[in-house]
Amino acid sequence: MSTNKLFERWTWSYPIPKPFDDIETVRTDIKSCHNTSRTAKSTLHGATLSGILAYMELEADPSTAKGAVGAQNDMVIAEYPSHRPGETHTVVFNRKSGKFIASSFDGSGNMSNYTLTENGNSGAAMFFALMPLFLEDGEFSENYTTLLECRKDNYSDMQKAEDAAFVLCDNVYRRIAHPSASDNSGIKLTIPNTGNVQPFTKLNLDSNVYSPTSVLMGSFEILKAGAAPAPVSAYINKEDFAGKYGFSERKFTSAEAGLIPNIPDWYVIPQEVVTICQHAKVTSVSHQPMRNFMMRGPAGTGKTEGAKAIAAGLGLPYVHITCSANTEIFDLLGQMLPDMEEAPVQNSVSGELPTFDDIRFDPPTAYEKLCGVYDEEITEDAVYEKLVEVIAQNTRKEQTENAPEKESHQRFRYVDTPFVQAMRHGYVVELQEPSIIANPGVLVGLNSLLDRCAAITLPTGEEITRHPDTVVVVTTNNDYAGCKAMNQSVISRMNLVIDMEEPSVDVLTKRVSGITGCTDMNVIRKMAETVKNIAERCRETMITDGCCGVRELISWVQSYMICKNELEAAQYTVLASVSSDPENRADILESCLRPQFN
Repeated sequence: MSTNKLFERWTWSYPIPKPFDDIETVRTDIKSCHNTSRTAKSTLHGATLSGILAYMELEADPSTAKGAVGAQNDMVIAEYPSHRPGETHTVVFNRKSGKFIASSFDGSGNMSNYTLTENGNSGAAMFFALMPLFLEDGEFSENYTTLLECRKDNYSDMQKAEDAAFVLCDNVYRRIAHPSASDNSGIKLTIPNTGNVQPFTKLNLDSNVYSPTSVLMGSFEILKAGAAPAPVSAYINKEDFAGKYGFSERKFTSAEAGLIPNIPDWYVIPQEVVTICQHAKVTSVSHQPMRNFMMRGPAGTGKTEGAKAIAAGLGLPYVHITCSANTEIFDLLGQMLPDMEEAPVQNSVSGELPTFDDIRFDPPTAYEKLCGVYDEEITEDAVYEKLVEVIAQNTRKEQTENAPEKESHQRFRYVDTPFVQAMRHGYVVELQEPSIIANPGVLVGLNSLLDRCAAITLPTGEEITRHPDTVVVVTTNNDYAGCKAMNQSVISRMNLVIDMEEPSVDVLTKRVSGITGCTDMNVIRKMAETVKNIAERCRETMITDGCCGVRELISWVQSYMICKNELEAAQYTVLASVSSDPENRADILESCLRPQFN
């Protein structure tokens, strides 16, 4: 069975809509022409059939039925009437990228995220939005017409209606689950593994970014049909951006000024970065200015460069901290380091203080070093607290002993982490990949740090308050192996959550040319298109033990500049990164690289 999010195992238990809700859902005597299996088998899929019937109702009763479907350039735009009273789902599908944008609106117009999960949404709205694509297939169109006639005839020939319904569901399943095996009728979709579909933002709703220029069916109530979208400049001049969104009149030291990023000439400023800077500046006059932002997206979408650009636009120093699976809360709060200029002191039973790695990997032994007791049940946090206690005792001892004796004691100094520096002095701090942290309690521990004007207690006992200018930018990729779903309490503290789109080929070409110095724009463009095709091929064939993105493209171009051969350059850059499996690499070579570079 396909692993596509629209057809995960739980979706097959979704209720079948009337009038097909009381029949067997599996048949072995009928199938779609796209079903190449030896044994005929087709299955009714509740979400698929719900989307089809909603579209059919809109076509049969346009004056009374709710919902709408339209188009704008390469996008299909839809408003789907949910089965929940008063709720409408808005969906945008990009034919080129295969990506969705979707949100839910209640009867009062309040917007919430659209999540494709067992306890969330079924995906019926997405099938509804895909109807124009489904109808481009001859078999689907023929059976849709048959089912529509049966509906108009009040389903007097139920057997005929059932046959059509089974073929329609099987047709959709085969074309989405196996797009490459369905000739030109396949439909390639890209849906995050988390099921969290990119939502609409208030900004793009207000500026009519998604506005159907042609209405295929129904009447739009939430999105404005035919409204001209706000113009978005393809390239933003860095001179018109750097420092233009400052909200503070502070004077920085020379060291702090050196932390304010300079935007390189090759960098193409994305609209998402401008949006964040605008929100941070404009809301500064409010009682609760926006200072916490999250940028999600696949590797290579420019999240870290975007965080630096935000700091440049705001005119604030930039620091960052990178999380790992072993990150603990004290890694964010700061560390006590020995002053190596002082003589060592007997601070523990063994005469040796445990390191943070000792505490992380073997808490009982670390605790034994501190107090001579081996406790199998001791936690990392408890050992860390004991370490702070020992350090504090040593500090007090230094303060009471005479000078000659003091010189024989080891002294310790507290070192701010970049996170604490930003909180203390009002910088932009990028928190990289917090979703990879293994201990879920660490993310919850971030809550007090993310609250505006929150107080933080450092390991020294000092309490500091978050500087009102501090901007936190969380950058994360939920599709990375090892990444976990972000804690909802953390997400709720983000003022904006922006999903970064993969750069277009034009942007990639300009960016990579600037980074590498390669001036052969045609070759770079061809390579950029190939990298996108490789990434898509990996998604189709479920190659998940590697990666292929902007970093691999940069290395590929750099290697090409040396060896002057695209295939040779790809051997140890793109292909080596795609997979460690020789069969997977051979598939990518034959399907994506050789057809482009002979």
